[in-house]
Amino acid sequence: MQPPPTEQVLVITLIVKLAVMATLATMLVRFSWFRRILLTEKRDWPERLVFAAGWGVPVAIGVAVRLLLGFGAADLTLSGTFLAGLIAGPYAGAIVGLMTGAPTLFHAEWGALPFAIGCGFAGGGLRELCPKEEIWRFSPLSVTQLRWQIALVSAPIGLEGIRLLVGYQWPAAIFHVSPTSWWLLATTLLAAVMGVALPIKIWNAARIEHRLAEQEKLLMAARVEALANQINPHFLFNTLTSISSLIRSRPETARVLIVKLSGLLRRLLRSQDHFVALREELEAVDEYLDIEKVRFGPSLQVVKQVSPFSLDVMVPSMILQPLVENSIKHGLARKVGHGTVTIRTAVIGGQLTIEIIDDGVGLADQRLDTSKARGIGLHNVNERLRVIYGAEFQMKLIHVPGDGTVARIQIPETLMMERAR
Repeated sequence: MQPPPTEQVLVITLIVKLAVMATLATMLVRFSWFRRILLTEKRDWPERLVFAAGWGVPVAIGVAVRLLLGFGAADLTLSGTFLAGLIAGPYAGAIVGLMTGAPTLFHAEWGALPFAIGCGFAGGGLRELCPKEEIWRFSPLSVTQLRWQIALVSAPIGLEGIRLLVGYQWPAAIFHVSPTSWWLLATTLLAAVMGVALPIKIWNAARIEHRLAEQEKLLMAARVEALANQINPHFLFNTLTSISSLIRSRPETARVLIVKLSGLLRRLLRSQDHFVALREELEAVDEYLDIEKVRFGPSLQVVKQVSPFSLDVMVPSMILQPLVENSIKHGLARKVGHGTVTIRTAVIGGQLTIEIIDDGVGLADQRLDTSKARGIGLHNVNERLRVIYGAEFQMKLIHVPGDGTVARIQIPETLMMERAR
């Protein structure tokens, strides 16, 4: 048995013990495998054993440090084993208790092993009885479900009281502190509660952060999905309108358009990816342009100036077709004679730049902004880019008097690749 510590040493020991507990909890939660275990309330046996090993080994090492070096603040027997049972169940708590109490057998502390296993079972028993969310609200100040919080807080206080009584009757049987006044006793009992509350607060913060991140991803995916679903009906409506206008005057042309449209729709139905390589996006645009070439005949010319370095860059799917459609519908359809759509891509300074250029009649200056705000296709493209990239993108419509309109998109390549993964 160690000599009774002074009041100052006792307080410092309790404070350092809490710091060690918080540090250990913070270090473990940085590992993805540990976070995954915390996120699920129903754990199978392999997960329980992994948790018991991941948490029990450092707690057992702390006991060994106390035995070898006399550093009492490293001994986390009560809080460590009780917390293991509270989070992972009674058997995981008992396993951690066995790991923690085993080193004390070499120092004839015969009461330490059954006490450690009992703490694990006590935590596990409370886990089986109380609502799981109440465990994550564990705090001496919580009043969400007062009945359960009183039970949760009382358990480590009661266990610390048992340890003090056993240590008082048989000083060599178990490691314990020896408070010499009522306020030191109160501090010791409060430290027992806080030794459990601190890791739970740290781990619960990580759980909430992870869930918020997952919800944000799901929300973004849902918004992108909704916006993507707007594009296809809009495109389909415009194409069917064109076909209906040709059925009587040019029935053969209408038949060819239907065949090509079915091929394009088949591609869209096969692909459910939100991101595709620019190469695939250009292939989808080619199928759309095949339909428009049938409609317009030789009066529609398409020029491609595509950088080979841009072909494997990931872009949001169905992002180019609305821009090409806009150029043809608003720029070339009203133009007398031949018209040309130029598709230009380049990767410069870590940015992918895509330009859709037409030499049509163009948009009046006052319509450039309203086209992006009101037109379904352009508004959809702008909104999807905003949802995915935030402020890290640019989309501009530039009217060149006498030369048509340029639709330009700039996407930061590095950011885009991170989002795609």
